[in-house]
Amino acid sequence: MTSNQTSNFLPTNPLNHAKLDRLLTGDTPTGKLHLGHYVGSLENRVRLQATHDCFFIIANKHAFTTRASAPHEIRQSVLDVATDWLGVGLDPGQSSMFVQSEVPAIDELTFFFAMLLPFNRVLRNPTLKDEIRDKGLGDSYSFGFPLYSVGQTADILAFRPAVVPVGKDQLPHLEMTREVARKFNHTYCGVSTELKDSEQCSAGGLFPVIEPVLGRVDSLVGIGAPGPNGELQKMSKSLNNAIYLSDDAETVKRKVMSMYTDPSRRRATDPGTVEKNPLWVFLRAFHPDSEWVAEQADLYKLGMVGDVFLKGELIEVLNSLLDPIRERRRHFEQRPSDVIDALRTGTKRANHIAEETLELAKSAMNQNYFGRSLTII
Repeated sequence: MTSNQTSNFLPTNPLNHAKLDRLLTGDTPTGKLHLGHYVGSLENRVRLQATHDCFFIIANKHAFTTRASAPHEIRQSVLDVATDWLGVGLDPGQSSMFVQSEVPAIDELTFFFAMLLPFNRVLRNPTLKDEIRDKGLGDSYSFGFPLYSVGQTADILAFRPAVVPVGKDQLPHLEMTREVARKFNHTYCGVSTELKDSEQCSAGGLFPVIEPVLGRVDSLVGIGAPGPNGELQKMSKSLNNAIYLSDDAETVKRKVMSMYTDPSRRRATDPGTVEKNPLWVFLRAFHPDSEWVAEQADLYKLGMVGDVFLKGELIEVLNSLLDPIRERRRHFEQRPSDVIDALRTGTKRANHIAEETLELAKSAMNQNYFGRSLTII
């Protein structure tokens, strides 16, 4: 590929990060990313990287909570996630993409933050309960599994961000992060408990009480049938109901054509329901013409439009969205060293900020005995 072609994918205009509000979000590497990740957070990241100082974490240590016996798979997942990010359009010239395990300050902050949270508060986190259920962990989960929710507070607060783009299912983790920020500021920085969240830092607090930025779809459903309780299940690798950003056009077509719709509908002329129907969730989430979707929904309810026609329309829409992502992704798949370089550059900068945060935290806690520096090579 020529240098002119390469410039379509590599950074060209690095931002002046010092002038921007900071943002932190990321993914646990459990495999390649899918459309649920896209509407839940990725498209917000691409949009906000031009207006914020963005840090994107690949939380590989959290992957060990359920896959400790598969380190090679986790490593591959890290590279897959980074390649997906670059494919979607995250720009290492505008944002800092980094690997969690290469930023040791996060672990140190995790330990300190764990002392600010009652154990029963951690276990009340509804996201933890949902994951224990969805992953079938029962009572066999490791001690590290509930600890990772504390670690997520450190993932975020190590960078003292103003905002965190997430899917709706991650809001309980963010609320716990907000609690830790307040508790630290009150306990170690002398901030009054009477102050509003927005006043914490101006009153001497170290950690901002972060604000979430939700995706335009709360939680994208999968392409399969509802679960035992009749509710549509969210898109998930473990449930085998996902359309991946890396799926080729034929795979997308096959998956959409097999998508669950209204099981009571035998013919295209039968009236259909749009509620609890993944086909309509997807059309509303991805079709660019909302008026057309509303009109077709009315026709569907009257039995005047068929599933096959609508699925064909959805296939075109999804492949139009994914085509440029696939092209960029192929570019980086063929250049794995570019992926590593993007992570190395971002991890260097992540360490600079996280070490600064840790130093400030230790100073506030009166535990700052020596200085130190870290080097990423």
